[in-house]
Formats: sequence, structure tokens, C-alpha cells
Amino acid sequence: MGGSYMLSKERIEEEIEFVYQKIIGNLTTFETLVPAAVSTDYVYPAVENADWTDGFWIGMLHLAQSYRPDERIQKVITKQLAVFSNRLDKEIVLNHHDIGFLYSLSAVADYRENKTVSSREMALRAAKVLMRRYNENAGIFQAWGDVTDKEQQGRMIIDCNMNLPLLYFASNETGDPMYRKAAESHVKLAQKYLIREDFSTFHTYYMDIQTGKPRFGATAQGFSDDSCWARGQAWGIYGFPISFTHIGDTTLLDAACHLADYYLAHLPADKIAYWDLFFQSGAEERDTSASAITVCGLLELAKHLPLTDGKKQRYEAAAEEIILGLMESYTTRNYPESNGLLVQGVYSKPNGNGVNECTAWGDYFYFEALTRLHRSWSTYW
Repeated sequence: MGGSYMLSKERIEEEIEFVYQKIIGNLTTFETLVPAAVSTDYVYPAVENADWTDGFWIGMLHLAQSYRPDERIQKVITKQLAVFSNRLDKEIVLNHHDIGFLYSLSAVADYRENKTVSSREMALRAAKVLMRRYNENAGIFQAWGDVTDKEQQGRMIIDCNMNLPLLYFASNETGDPMYRKAAESHVKLAQKYLIREDFSTFHTYYMDIQTGKPRFGATAQGFSDDSCWARGQAWGIYGFPISFTHIGDTTLLDAACHLADYYLAHLPADKIAYWDLFFQSGAEERDTSASAITVCGLLELAKHLPLTDGKKQRYEAAAEEIILGLMESYTTRNYPESNGLLVQGVYSKPNGNGVNECTAWGDYFYFEALTRLHRSWSTYW
């Protein structure tokens, strides 16, 4: 299968150029403001930095700057970092677990790319804020809401896998094992309870915060409590291998392989997932953001599998097929007025939010996937 889809370096570079020019065109609009979580008719409004999705724009700026440095990009990165610092100072909407999404792609990425000391400090401060959400008894990070909210206490969600790298960074930088221990506890419980017997996943799962015992799984954005929300499965395919790189637990790779096999077995003919893997045909919307995340996950996973494992080539070939599908049929090339990248993303179908739109995270992970296919990339995660 490998290489059969004609994904040449030139073709990837052509696509990165499309992305790069789109970013250059957005610099003045999103100088201190950020793209909204989702577009409206494929155009992102400029909004204040106060949502969980606001790290994706600066993440794209870092990718663009490492691809082809430009003073204009660097100026906007510097302005954006000041906004992220201010958000931390003033505690602007930080009562959720997505601190990792926000500060891995802003502060950690800047420290990795530029060794900016203030960005290292910002990342460490953000990790402390995230630690407030850790419940010792349950061994997990509470996803949403005030930590005293009885409705939300003990709820973990599969997206949180991608927030844990901020904690690994904090332990590596400070030498304090507290952050790593909490992250490891969370990811192991996610592995145990968010993954079902058939290797589909729950979006969310509740733990008892008094006893630490498991309670029940449910969905927030999937079709039903027992269906498999496509983006959730994608977060698992990517998030478990990321934790493996930090804690060396190979069972996390096994888990990701099972999740990847389930995901790939539940795709329609063109390999671009519907918003819930329960659907494999029909009039339901696709979620291109799930596809972009999955490509990153498959490439990360394949990187850690031995040469003798047949899944290694299979996942690389699947990643190639999915990215080609996105490149050929799901970009904004046919929508010149759009300031986004991927069309037909879905934020939350049950809530009627951001259905068939560009998504901030879908665009970021699309660029990250292209970057991974173009060069050896030192991850921000």
C-alpha cells in the first residue's frame, strides 16, 4: 500500500504553500485577536482570546515560521504571546482542562522554537493552573466546569490526552515529578475506561471522586452514549502515542493501534470520516477536523512501531490516503473568500454548533500533518 497514492514532496510543498499564503493573508486580521473556534460560511470572525481553541492560530504561526521565517509572522507571534500571558495573569476563562491546548501551542512551542525564557515561565505557570483540576481520589483531570460543580466532578474526556504534554513539559523543566505523576494517572485511567471492549471510545467518562471507582460513560458531542464520536477516536489515536513518548508505556501504543484499526474500519469510501463513526454513508456531515487529527496520530503512532510490525506501513499508507482525500476535495481552494483551510468540519452536531464549517483545530492539525509529511518535525506536544 505504501507510496501507492503518489504523495510526492512537491505535492506536499505545493499544499504547504497554499496554507502559508493563507496564514500571511490573515496576519493583519488576527494580530492580537484570534479566529473564532469555527467559521461562519467559511470565514472566521476575529474574536478576543478567551476560548479553548485560541492556541491553534499561534500554533500555525509557529509552524509557518519554522517552514519559512518572515518578520511579519514573528511580529504577530510576539503580540500573540503577550495576549496569552495576559490571559494567564487575569485568569481569563481558564476553568477547564484545555490549558494544555492553549499553552503547548503558544508558550511551549515558542520555547522549543526560540528558547524564549519568558515562554518557558508562562508554560510552567499554565501547568500549575491545569494542576488545580486534578482530583487525587479519582486520579483524573476534571474536563469542564468549576471543580466544585457536582455535575462535572469526576468527568474526564478523551480530548484531555492532548492537554497532558504541558504537564510532562513542566516535570521535565522543573524536575518536580508531581505533574508527570498526575498526567500518567489520568492517561492510564483514560486507557482503562474510555476505551470500550470493541475499541471504540466514550467521549466522556465519570469517576467517583470519593472512592475513585468508575461510574459510567456518556457522550457530549457524539451521536449517542454508545456510539463513537469521530473526533474523540482521533484524539485517542493521537493522544495515547504522545503520552508514550513521555512515559515509555508501550501498552499506550497497543491502545492507539486498536483505536486506529477501529477508526479505519468505519470510514466511508473516500476515507474522510463522518462526524460520528456510527455513520459510514448517507447524508450526515463529515468532520474533516477528525481526519486531520487522525493523520497526525497515525504518523506519530507509525513512528514508534518496529519495522517488522505490518501495521507500521498500513498506518502510513492510511495517513497518506486520508491527507490526499483532504487535499483533493476538502480545502477552501474553491472558496477564495474563506480565511480558513479545511471545509466540512463539525464542532458539535448535537448542539447545532459549527456544522459544515472550518474549525480552528482542524486547520491547525491539517498544517501539522503536512509538516510531518514534509520534514522531520520536533513536536510541540
